Amino acid sequence: MLPDTIRASGKTLAPGLAATCIVALAATYLSDHYGAPPVIFALLLGMALNALSAEPRYTPGINVSARTVLRISVALLGLRITFNQVGELGWTTAAMVFAAVPLTIGFGWLMAKMLKLDGRFGVLSGGAVGICGASAAMAIAVAWPRKNSERDTVVVIACITTYSTIAMVLYPALLSHLHLNPLQTGRFLGGSIHDVAQVVAAGYASSPQAGDTATIVKLMRVAMLLPVVLLITLTTARIKDKTEPAQPKVALLPAFLVVFVILATLHGFDLVAKPIVSALTETSKWLLVISVAALGMKTSLREMMAVGGTAIALVAAETVFLAFLVLGWLLLGG
Repeated sequence: MLPDTIRASGKTLAPGLAATCIVALAATYLSDHYGAPPVIFALLLGMALNALSAEPRYTPGINVSARTVLRISVALLGLRITFNQVGELGWTTAAMVFAAVPLTIGFGWLMAKMLKLDGRFGVLSGGAVGICGASAAMAIAVAWPRKNSERDTVVVIACITTYSTIAMVLYPALLSHLHLNPLQTGRFLGGSIHDVAQVVAAGYASSPQAGDTATIVKLMRVAMLLPVVLLITLTTARIKDKTEPAQPKVALLPAFLVVFVILATLHGFDLVAKPIVSALTETSKWLLVISVAALGMKTSLREMMAVGGTAIALVAAETVFLAFLVLGWLLLGG
């Protein structure tokens, strides 16, 4: 029975997985011949094949590549992290994350009020921008349910995906004019880009050190999901309308973050053989290119045209606010 289930799942996922793998191979080939990072080629080629994401035959595999493959890739990156790298970031990086997340949420709430939007939409979008994109949006939506919760969540996720993809390409190019060192570059990218995939892609497109640093900083932001959602849950529990239908629970702490921490700890204590570390690190790089290809396939400008302009402007303002906040922190010596 179990083999039959696995075989059926394999047939369902195979077309989409094959498409993303082919794009990853093509991106790697182009990278080897033209020098640009493979993730950039994977993104551009994926976007050119955006129509595949609308085909039922390809959708399941593309979704798995964009979500599950991505999380495996990021979890394996824990083997690149050492305690010395974490120590190099220092308390100022932690302070930057602890300050940026609530300030971005507060900015979102204030801007929503000024733009005549529901303040809760500002909290939803500000939390998604400040913490970890779509995962944060879904968790906050469940913690603070309201009449248009599902619609607002879809709008935020569409905006987050688009802006994060733009930032992945644009930020490294802009940073090259500021002459930041790899550590500062990684702190900025990890502290300002929304989704994990784009953070990792932008970081390693800049340099290996910037990629490692960006990943650590981003996962610090992901860890902020737990206290933020718990705070929202405790606050709204007093005012929640008991007549609303029960909402499904969302995992507050992503599994890939737990695996990342475990692998980083094992590597930090030198408990993983170097050949295994090397093999899994290389695997992580390939999985990253595959997941970025899938991300490109799922990115559509048409979705952005279907949502309200004011909501789009709010998420854009929050994105710019976070970028300037993190950049200002770094330039002022934080």
